[in-house]
Amino acid sequence: MASRAGNSTIISLLLINLVLYLIITIIASWAINHGIEDTHKKASGLRLPARLFPIYYPFGNMATGYVVILSLLAGVVGFTTSATGINNVAQWKASNLYAASASALISWSLTLLAMGFACKEIDIGWSSSNLRALEVFLIIVSGTQLVSMVTIHAGIEELSRYGGRV
Repeated sequence: MASRAGNSTIISLLLINLVLYLIITIIASWAINHGIEDTHKKASGLRLPARLFPIYYPFGNMATGYVVILSLLAGVVGFTTSATGINNVAQWKASNLYAASASALISWSLTLLAMGFACKEIDIGWSSSNLRALEVFLIIVSGTQLVSMVTIHAGIEELSRYGGRV
C-alpha cells in the first residue's frame, strides 16, 4: 500500500518539474532569440572583448550569455528527464527506477551548473525582469529536482527492502 503513495508522490513531483523545465526552456529560448536578432545591430559598434561571444545580449550583464545557454540546455534535458521519468516511475520496477534516478542526477547537475551562473549574474548586478524570472525558476527547480531525486531513491530503497513485491 505504501508503494502507491510513493509512486503518486514521485509522479506529482516529476509533473511539477516538467512544467518548471518547460517554462525555463521557453524563457531561455526567448532570450537567445532576442539576443540573436539584436546582435547584428548592437554588437557591430562594440570593442573586441564584447564581440568574442557569438551572441550579444543587450540586456543583463557579462554572465547573461552563460546563464541563458546553460539554462536552455538544463531546461531541455530536464524536460526530457521528467517526461521519461514519469514513464519509468509508472512502471514501478527497480530497473526503471534506477534509470529514472540516473537521468535525474544528470538533470540536477546541469540545473545546478546553470543556477551557479545565475547566482553569479545576480551577484554582478543589473538584469531585466525576464532574466530575474529565469533565475528564480532555476533556483526553484534545483530544489524540486533534488526532492524528486531523493524520493526516487526512496522508492528504490522500498523496492529493494521488500524484494520487488510491493
